[in-house]
Amino acid sequence: MSDRTARPVLVTGASKGIGKAIALRLGAAGYPVTVHYGRDQAAAEAVAGKIRSHGGVAGVVGFDIADRQAAQAALKKLCGTSGAFWGVVQNAGIARDNAFPALSDEDWDSVIHTNVDGFYNVLKPLVMPMIRLRDGGRIVALSSLSGIIGNRGQVNYSASKAAIIGACKALAVELAKREITVNCVAPGIIETQMTEDLPLDQITAMVPMRRVGKPHEVAALVEFLFSDDASYITRQVISVNGGLC
Repeated sequence: MSDRTARPVLVTGASKGIGKAIALRLGAAGYPVTVHYGRDQAAAEAVAGKIRSHGGVAGVVGFDIADRQAAQAALKKLCGTSGAFWGVVQNAGIARDNAFPALSDEDWDSVIHTNVDGFYNVLKPLVMPMIRLRDGGRIVALSSLSGIIGNRGQVNYSASKAAIIGACKALAVELAKREITVNCVAPGIIETQMTEDLPLDQITAMVPMRRVGKPHEVAALVEFLFSDDASYITRQVISVNGGLC
């Protein structure tokens, strides 16, 4: 079994919700975790503190994934001082929901710019250092059920999450010979702050399991994809959705 303590990972958008659950899970599994935040530094510090309190190793970094210069500067600095990341979970993203005729230009641009450009802005500075480690590697990007089947009121979000799937499939082909796996995890309705204002009673009636998912259920899949047992799984889109499809 590989030495996970020698395989540092970055989890973006890890101050709350699914990202937080993933960071905690990977930290508990022994990976040194860098907890990324966009705005809420205190929450990110709390996540890192919880990992450390359970004997893990964790640090914190903050930048806007939509700001290319800020992202690249922060990540190059991290790689220069702490070494390359063996694994990356690209979780950070935003949603601006509305019926398509009511979408503003800003609703469209902000979601596409943050979610799609953010994928590039985070991974571009990290892939070559990961390759140079000569230890394989793991990249997992969070897409969404909305990016697979589309969703009413989410044309912008669905477009961005479908783009993530395409980008991951292409990147997986490029990196496969390096033993670096690239996969998408596509959650359905998960109980987070993003779903607090949704009519969950109506939504769960459409879910075969008749409930929403929990962040730890998504995090468990990500932990598996980071494991040695998942070393031959790449270019896949795996849903966590209670049968909703």
